[in-house]
Amino acid sequence: MNIAKKSPTKRSRFSIGPASLVAAAFIGPGTVTTCTLAGAHFGYALLWALLFSIVACMLLQEMSARLGLVTQRGLGEVLNNQFQNPIYKTLVFTLVTVAIFIGNGAYEGGNIAGAALGLEAMLPAVNFPWPIVIVAVAFAVLIQGSYRIFERALISLVLLMSVAFVSTFLLTKPNWLALFQGMKPQVPEGAWLTIVALVGTTVVPYNLFLHASAVKSKWHNTEDLSRVRQDTVISIGIGGLISLAIVATAATAFFGQQVSIQSAADMSVQLQPLLGSWASVFIALGLFAAGISSAITAPLAAAYAVSGMLGWPTDGKHIKFKAIWMLVLFSGLLLSLSGYQPITIIWFAQIANGLLLPLLAAFLLYVMNKSDLLGRYKNSWLHNLLGVVVILVAVLLGGKSLYFALS
Repeated sequence: MNIAKKSPTKRSRFSIGPASLVAAAFIGPGTVTTCTLAGAHFGYALLWALLFSIVACMLLQEMSARLGLVTQRGLGEVLNNQFQNPIYKTLVFTLVTVAIFIGNGAYEGGNIAGAALGLEAMLPAVNFPWPIVIVAVAFAVLIQGSYRIFERALISLVLLMSVAFVSTFLLTKPNWLALFQGMKPQVPEGAWLTIVALVGTTVVPYNLFLHASAVKSKWHNTEDLSRVRQDTVISIGIGGLISLAIVATAATAFFGQQVSIQSAADMSVQLQPLLGSWASVFIALGLFAAGISSAITAPLAAAYAVSGMLGWPTDGKHIKFKAIWMLVLFSGLLLSLSGYQPITIIWFAQIANGLLLPLLAAFLLYVMNKSDLLGRYKNSWLHNLLGVVVILVAVLLGGKSLYFALS
């Protein structure tokens, strides 16, 4: 039983930890775009779906973080050790790997497109293939292994953009009655894909792998479990508040006006009550920062996941580890250069994540019930009940959206 031991050393005060990266990862171009479109097309009516997504994210990320703390291994490494039968092991590896590459490839395309969208808005007179620049920067950061310092600076810019959305939300005096009515489950006509996108942009599958690996690097003792949970609830709660603010500001600015949102300039209208003419510059800078920071973390998370599944080193220096993140990075580049509108690519990426979520959540739920792995830290019956509900709701949403998309 590989369970982290308690340490006799003095406990340190709580500080925000790895879950802040999880929150920063889902407050990317996908969230800004998806929440803006949700508010513009459906007003407050889909806030219940966003609330469900936030609770589901807290639940699943807590499981991932607890797994990383107790076992001191990433989710990929745990899955690799749990299936000894060659047939089952091959099947699980194939399913998880395909899900990671499809989900991360699509998500990476959205990240690159979002960052490029920001650069286009900041430098409208410059005609340049910005996705290539974004990938070159991400490649240079990842190959040198200095992504943490670079990422902190970009996350700061994302947080500034987030503060602007929350401030605008309060400044524009939202319709509180309509807002609370939006917490009641309802599905307006044509909303199914938007609901799946809201789930996919909040509960990002690759974050389940990233969180476990990040937690085991920061915390090593089971006595830190309360801090891990605090970190998860606070960070994701703040991220959820930001998402809610984006939906609300978009609902106030766009709902009922039949607007077409295709660029950063279009999205910036919702920030004009606070920032005036600076709104377009501010959201362009925020999209660039959110996109390029996520463009770095998504390939990295895929490398942790697949390397762990195969039993390869996950220290970032192994050539096979590098090959995985390169494959995801350049897959995203190809998608961003495919000729589709950036907003369309970002939108597709969130839907892909929403459809793939039930599969990876099911594998997480499976390992969280292994007594030989987690001992007394395995899932309680309440964890399992809520986990099953999340998976069933995600399957229902995905099935409904596919049915209406294909019918």
